[in-house]
Amino acid sequence: CQTVTFFPTTLSLPAGSSATFFCNISVENDSELEYSLNWYKETNHSQGKKIAGITHNDVQWKTEKYLVTNDTGVFKMEILNLHQCDSGSYYCGLITFEPNNMIESSRSHLVVTGAPEKTNPTDEPETEEGNPPDHMKPVLLSILLLAGLVVLLIFGYITVIHRRGDVQKPPSEKAPEKEEKPTVVPVPIVDYGVLEFQVDQHAHVPQETWLVSHTEYATIIFPEEKPTTPERGKKR
Repeated sequence: CQTVTFFPTTLSLPAGSSATFFCNISVENDSELEYSLNWYKETNHSQGKKIAGITHNDVQWKTEKYLVTNDTGVFKMEILNLHQCDSGSYYCGLITFEPNNMIESSRSHLVVTGAPEKTNPTDEPETEEGNPPDHMKPVLLSILLLAGLVVLLIFGYITVIHRRGDVQKPPSEKAPEKEEKPTVVPVPIVDYGVLEFQVDQHAHVPQETWLVSHTEYATIIFPEEKPTTPERGKKR
């Protein structure tokens, strides 16, 4: 006597997941019986459509949509990447060759729901644009104060280095030397002129007095003689 069971009887899963059904075969007093196992799908009570098949000697059967695994009389069928069109009734059928016979299992129902909305647990409530949350204000203030302190330290360091550079410079580099102006030697200028004396035409001066007043004087300057040394006297 052969029996075929198919379970679970009902599955409800979201789209994108996988559904797993099991088909259990019980064969009594005939361990060498050759058989194959098929999976069928019914939609709206229509005739079943074969979707997968495996023999008793096969270990695994796989397509892009279905995966069937043989585990010594217990067959596992997986429907991968579910879509809503995968909803329907599924069952398995045992086919024996001697004698030629087919035994169907009970139906199991699969309902594929819509994909769940993805939620991010770390999402935080949106804040108004341009207004940071209250707990961020102290952090921003601390960052601004630290940045100001760094700027002041850099400015002070540059000032100290600049002053040290001025102190270490030699005097020749601190201020350029003034150009010496050439000494101007005054050149004497002799201005020759004629000294005129006014003569009173109305005054009658005696001739003797007039001759005396026109007496000319001359000053003779003799060159200075150099003293004679004993050596100079011997040479002479």
